[in-house]
Amino acid sequence: MAEKTYSTVIENFLRYVKIDTQSLEKYSEQTPSTNKQRDLACLLRDELLELGASNVRYDEEHCYVYAEIPSNLLIKKRVPGIGFIAHIDTSEAVSGTDVKPRVIEDYDGTDIVLNAEHNIVTRVSDFPMLKECRGKSLIVTDGNTLLGGDDKAGVAEIMAMAEYFLKHPEVRHGKICIGFTPDEEVGNGVAYFDIKGFGADYAYTVDGGELGDMNYECFNAAGAVLTVRGKSVHPGSAKNIMRNAVKLAYEFLAMLPDECPENTEGYEGFYHVDGIQGDVEKATVEFIIRDHDREKFEQRKQTARDCVARLNEKYGEPRFELEIKEQYRNMREMIEKEFYIVDNAVEAMRRAGVEPKISPIRGGTDGAMLSFDGLLCPNICTGSEGHHGRNEFACIEDMETIVEILKNIVLLPCGE
Repeated sequence: MAEKTYSTVIENFLRYVKIDTQSLEKYSEQTPSTNKQRDLACLLRDELLELGASNVRYDEEHCYVYAEIPSNLLIKKRVPGIGFIAHIDTSEAVSGTDVKPRVIEDYDGTDIVLNAEHNIVTRVSDFPMLKECRGKSLIVTDGNTLLGGDDKAGVAEIMAMAEYFLKHPEVRHGKICIGFTPDEEVGNGVAYFDIKGFGADYAYTVDGGELGDMNYECFNAAGAVLTVRGKSVHPGSAKNIMRNAVKLAYEFLAMLPDECPENTEGYEGFYHVDGIQGDVEKATVEFIIRDHDREKFEQRKQTARDCVARLNEKYGEPRFELEIKEQYRNMREMIEKEFYIVDNAVEAMRRAGVEPKISPIRGGTDGAMLSFDGLLCPNICTGSEGHHGRNEFACIEDMETIVEILKNIVLLPCGE
């Protein structure tokens, strides 16, 4: 029996997820952090060339892919060049090697057994957005890997949109700019992005979640490292002498407000401990500070500094040292100056029969960094969910609808 064929976007996605593009934090001082990301980058370059895109270029040193679809407007009407960006790497949280995508036709809305042998189940109670997928078709894995919808769903959707316009020159549009980036998952997605060469007036990262999601707000973010210096002495004669750096580190953590990721949602900020290591003489705590509100963000940083000051005063010597480095800022600060970019995406969704669900990103986005570097860049949905885990899934019908949304975003400034 012949293998079933799917729409362009789904055929793209099923091919792309089988290519391992996992990035790795430990090699993040280089871009790309893993050479295997080049496999997908080169494939995308070749596919864009074959489709007939213009100015296709592959940044061989840093693994970026760029392309353009020139304006074909018959009249000299000034319309903006619109960009679409997605990242090719996947998270290191779960293996991306040997991904085996599986299609569930006419999903019945119940829990999905991915791997009976290892009792890996995608439960509706954990992923309530599955309720919206009842009667649709889903793409899942065999439970041994992640799927790669973050962000190969976005890549596949941009490529399907590009193919449509390249194969239908009778459809009039302005310039379309395409960019695929490496290493988003390790924080370097746009470290070497060529904004000027990209050529867009504004852009959208296609890197969100369920259908209708749109984001133009993200956290203000900082990374912090606390260094604690203790004093070691034989435990048998340690009374009033020993200063255990590990225990002192926990004393600092206990002073912070109990506002952590597992206790917060929506616009609520947090402190999150990424790691702690050490011994009696020295301990280090790595943590991050997040808040959407700039004033509250500054207050959070000051709270951490105040805790250090109080502890150093308590122990009568500078045993605690805190280093805080800002990572990115809330892109709303820039995007609200040109809010028509958001309005256009909202209208594009509604024309596709989708009611937008605008929410803040509880994290970062390449669009935040791009927005502060001069390329305003909100984030829109991909139709995939459960990212960075074995339970990741993508909805076929939703992905197909998102391709229509991307097409609408292109056509709106042309009066279509």
